[in-house]
Amino acid sequence: MTDQPVHQSLLESSTYLMAPVGSIVVERNEKVGETEFPALSVGKLGVTPQLAGVAKSQTEVDRKLVRAGDLVINSRSDRRGASGLASQDGSVSVVYSVMTPKPELLFPRYAHHLFRSIAFQDEFFRWGTGIVDDLWSTNFTRMSRIRVPLPPREIQRQIAAHMDRTEVMIGQLDQLVALLRARRTATWSTVHSMGFETVRLQWLMDEVDLRAGGDNSDLPLLSVSIHHGVGLRENSSSGQQAGADLSKYKVAHAGDIVVNRMRAFQGGLGQARMSGLVSPDYAVLRPIAGLSASWAEYVMRSPQFIETMAQWVRGIGGADQGNVRTPRINVRDLLTLSIPLPPPTELDEVTSQLDKVTDRIDQMLAKIADLRGLLVERSSAFLLDVVTGRKEIA
Repeated sequence: MTDQPVHQSLLESSTYLMAPVGSIVVERNEKVGETEFPALSVGKLGVTPQLAGVAKSQTEVDRKLVRAGDLVINSRSDRRGASGLASQDGSVSVVYSVMTPKPELLFPRYAHHLFRSIAFQDEFFRWGTGIVDDLWSTNFTRMSRIRVPLPPREIQRQIAAHMDRTEVMIGQLDQLVALLRARRTATWSTVHSMGFETVRLQWLMDEVDLRAGGDNSDLPLLSVSIHHGVGLRENSSSGQQAGADLSKYKVAHAGDIVVNRMRAFQGGLGQARMSGLVSPDYAVLRPIAGLSASWAEYVMRSPQFIETMAQWVRGIGGADQGNVRTPRINVRDLLTLSIPLPPPTELDEVTSQLDKVTDRIDQMLAKIADLRGLLVERSSAFLLDVVTGRKEIA
C-alpha cells in the first residue's frame, strides 16, 4: 500500500462515485504464443500495430492476449502515458496490464482518456514500486486499488466525445512531427553519399569511464532520448527518476557522445552539450583525432549507421523489459564500425550546413511540442474539472 493517503489524489471527487480500478475492469491474463496474434505497441499514440524499430524478444515465447475493446497500460510507471484502448486483437509483452472494462459501469473511451490523463499518470506512478532508476513499475494488483471518479455512463460518454476531438488534433500534430523527423533523418543520411573516406570509430574516439564519486555528484542528471538526443533528465517526459546514490553514475562532459546501450539501435545516442551525470549503463565516448562531436552525432544517428548497429546488438530479451534482459550493444563492437569522415579542411563547412537544416527542423519540432503539450494539459484539465464538479459539460 502507498504511504500517501488516498484523499491527496487529484482524482478524488465529491461529485461522483469513487471506485477502485479493480471494481470496474476485469484483468485479462491470457498467454498466447508470439506468432498467434500480431504484436501491438503501447505508447503515447495509444495502442497501435507494432512500431518499426522495436526490439523483438528472443526468449519470451508467451505474450499477453489483447482483444479489441481492451485497455492496455505499461506497468513500467515511468513510461507515462503509455496506455490506451485497443481497436484490434493482438498481443503485448507480459510487462503490460490488460483489462476489459465492465460495460455496465465503464464507458471504454472514457477509461481510455482517464488512464492517459496527467492526474492518473501521476497517481499510477505514485503507486509504483522498485528501484526507480532501473525499473519502477505498478502491477495490476496495485493499480486495481487506485480510486477513480465514475460518473454515470452518459456523462462518461460526453467527456469521451469532447476529448476525442482533442485527440484528433493531437494526432494531426503527431503526423506532422513524424514528417519533420523523417526530413531530419533524411538530412543526416546525406553524410553517407558525400564521398568521404570511412574510418573505424576506434581510431576516432575513446571510451571514458569517469564516475561521479563525491566530487561530481552535484552535476545535473542527463538522459538520452531516441528523438531528442542528450538533454536534462528533468526535461524528459518519461518521468524517470534517479537512484539515491549517484556516486556510480558516469560523468559526461560537453562534446562527449553518450550512448544508451539499450536503445542505441533505435537512435538512443547523442552529443552532450553540457557536463552532467548519466546512467552507469550508458557509454560515454570522447571524440579525438580530428572528429568533431557534431559530425559524430549526425553520422551515428543516421538511419544507415543505426541499422548497422542493430546487427551488433547482443544479449537476450526485448526492449519492452519484462522478466527478460534487454539487448545491449557492446562498446567494443560499436568501435569496430566505420563512419565517413571529411578532411579537416571541409569538416566545419559541411557540419555547418547540416546544423542549419537541423536547427530549422528542431525549432519547428519544439513549437509543435509546446502546442501538443498545451492540448494534452488542457484536455486533462477538462476531464479533471468535470469529474470533480468544477465544470459542467456544455
